[in-house]
Amino acid sequence: MILHVENVTKQFGGLTAVDNVTFSLEGGEILGLIGPNGAGKTTLFNCINGVYTPTSGRVVFRDEDITGKRTYDIARRGMARTHQIVRPLNDLTVRENVIVGACYGREGLSLHAATEVAEDVIEFVGLTDRVEMLAGSLNVAQKKRLEMARALAANPYLLLLDEVLAGLNTSEVTSMLDTIRQIRDRGITIIMIEHIMHAIMNLSDRIIVLNYGEMIADGLPDEVAQNPQVIEAYLGDEDLAAKILEEERS
Repeated sequence: MILHVENVTKQFGGLTAVDNVTFSLEGGEILGLIGPNGAGKTTLFNCINGVYTPTSGRVVFRDEDITGKRTYDIARRGMARTHQIVRPLNDLTVRENVIVGACYGREGLSLHAATEVAEDVIEFVGLTDRVEMLAGSLNVAQKKRLEMARALAANPYLLLLDEVLAGLNTSEVTSMLDTIRQIRDRGITIIMIEHIMHAIMNLSDRIIVLNYGEMIADGLPDEVAQNPQVIEAYLGDEDLAAKILEEERS
């Protein structure tokens, strides 16, 4: 087991954004995290990687309780993430952005070693022809890949992807899904928040569903898509659920 989230609750004043969520994750899995807007998905990510300290509950990563630790401490332990709204260092080049990820990642590489890692990761995500460009000049799809490259340069055991497909066209989505599968093939475990249902259903080994901060389902994609609570809360109706299932099986 690489991650165990136990009874995690996060409150902001009188608002409970995440409500008593418990799940475990095995190494090598791709776990999909879905739910309506405002369901608490990104807040849960923030509790896992140290942006927020849970109000109650705990997070155990690779047999160590990391609850309340700083994000940079958790990054050093081998957890990396991307953000729904990409956050490149706009005034640095693509190469420099990825070097930063390597320097502050699990291995804390020297500048020389980080540069070598950055070159490999940039090639892997398909940005070699953009390596000298300023990050701020990239388009949306390229910025998504840059954010992923910076996270991968940290050499994580666990990668949290927050809506990495958002804003991409059909061909870009297909290409990104191939990249995510290749990341898993490298031995990196993935948790992925996504709203493109056919993509998350096809890609994930398991799906967790949040609604109003509560976990209402945890299972295989086809099981989750047929769950009445999920259909009511997220999929909307049975016809849409059937359509998703048909796409997931095709």
